[in-house]
Amino acid sequence: MGGKVGEIGLRKKENRDFNTYGSRRGNDEVMARGAFANIRLVNKLLKGEFSPKIIHVPTGDKLNVYDAAMKYKATGQDTIIFAGSDYGRGSSRDWAAKGPMLVVQIHLNTIASRENPVGMGVITFCFKAGEDADTLGLTGLERYTIHLPSKICEIRAGQDVTITTDTRKSFTCSVRFNTKVKLAYFNHGAILPFIIQNLNKE
Repeated sequence: MGGKVGEIGLRKKENRDFNTYGSRRGNDEVMARGAFANIRLVNKLLKGEFSPKIIHVPTGDKLNVYDAAMKYKATGQDTIIFAGSDYGRGSSRDWAAKGPMLVVQIHLNTIASRENPVGMGVITFCFKAGEDADTLGLTGLERYTIHLPSKICEIRAGQDVTITTDTRKSFTCSVRFNTKVKLAYFNHGAILPFIIQNLNKE
């Protein structure tokens, strides 16, 4: 730890005193900045570099993931993560979903079992068997249009959707809402708002 997380109002500490992200899991400011800081995370936008940084489009600046996400958020630009088959398998499953929830809106995954982000209000899609960002020739620098129904209530669990890019590529993914309950979570913004709104009705 250290670096950017040392700039968010924590008591002044030496880098060696920050310890691990796990020891700061109650601090959302720290955890949001550490959402993509896993040392084993390979960033293909940076040619395989192991780094929690990203190329900001359209400026081309190399920024911390959190800083780039805040720039996108300020301009109302939704963001997409292309996640590999091992994404979300870590022991901190709650922050594996909560961290991205704070910095990203959409996941495209290579496998069908990643539903944790849905509970945090992040919509997740799954590539078709045998397909991923590499086989489809996607660089991550394109602009994407996801052709979902205009109303959330019209989305069906597991339905196929077409995704197109500004480079004229088109492919099909499956919505990772396997049940109506998962869809209800997303419709309310996440599990907690879903529970609160239902309690308020009682």
